[in-house]
Amino acid sequence: MVARLPPGVKAVLHKGRAIAQLTVVRIFSSNGFLASLYYFLFSRQFYSEHRAVLRGRVKYHTDLRGGGTSSPQLRRNTHRLEKGLIMKPRRPVFAEGFILETVQACNRARGTPEYSAEELQWASDVLEEYFSVVSDTAVIKKARLAFAAPGNSPAAPDDGRQHRSKPYPRCNSPAPAVTFEDLHRLYVRRRSVRWYLQKPVPVELIYKAIEAAAQAPSACNRQAFRFIVTTEPQWVSRIAECPGGAAGFAQQLPAIIVVVGDLSAYPFERDRHLIYIDASLANMQLMLAAETLGLATCPINWPDVDSAEQRIRELLKLPAHERVIMLMAIGYGDPASGVPYSQKKQSDLLVTEFSPE
Repeated sequence: MVARLPPGVKAVLHKGRAIAQLTVVRIFSSNGFLASLYYFLFSRQFYSEHRAVLRGRVKYHTDLRGGGTSSPQLRRNTHRLEKGLIMKPRRPVFAEGFILETVQACNRARGTPEYSAEELQWASDVLEEYFSVVSDTAVIKKARLAFAAPGNSPAAPDDGRQHRSKPYPRCNSPAPAVTFEDLHRLYVRRRSVRWYLQKPVPVELIYKAIEAAAQAPSACNRQAFRFIVTTEPQWVSRIAECPGGAAGFAQQLPAIIVVVGDLSAYPFERDRHLIYIDASLANMQLMLAAETLGLATCPINWPDVDSAEQRIRELLKLPAHERVIMLMAIGYGDPASGVPYSQKKQSDLLVTEFSPE
């Protein structure tokens, strides 16, 4: 019926509907209870996220029993120990509240053949350093004995060095080999490229860029994300067509990366936003690394649309506790193709100096 109406009438109806919707939103945004009621009654916009967060909580506690190649609990607690070790001044007793669970997680990892050797070495080195400096209490003594129990001793580093993964002085960090001007030039060069040469992309280069991306900071070093990579043309195009932002250029992408966040790394809803922050920090480093390897990239926006979410979830067989953060096209940019200028805001528009009265 609406389709048969004159364009002017339809425009009036659409405007009236928009005004009515905004009025409802204004009313329900007045407090937290009404806001929650609005999404219960009128919108399923956060339905997928709600389920993913709850499924993540369930898997987090299931995974505490052991198994797998990595443990967010062990990674988080090891990083918490590192922060205690570098504290100035360092307290003689710290980490009593979580040291036992950290040792138990480490011992479970030692008994899991497929567990990451590098992660286990890091946890073992930090725990050894912790027990070498902390004063004993009943809890810490119990944890110390459990860590040193027969059969629980960590494997020796394969390079002969001891404590290779413990905290170190900042003066031991490698000096930067690039100037600010070099880095700024790289930032200016990196722009979103949407047209690529039909030239195979070596997966080894993508892995190399991802290794650089892994150096990005993340909350308690949990790195709760992964990269799904494909260079198969039929899969690249099918994946790229899932979001609306790749319309018009999805069919000629040589490779694509799907960045996925893992909500099973967190036991509480309060941390649900970390997958977006941490993955985005890594994504920026990935794109810059790719540029130095001769590869161009284009981050593809991933709006929270249920139909698209369902489509890509089925395509990639994603578990319920994982959420797509973004897609990223990657390949050899066509030198003859256009690149949007994309003027960037200057610092005076981005910075607000805080000066309390």
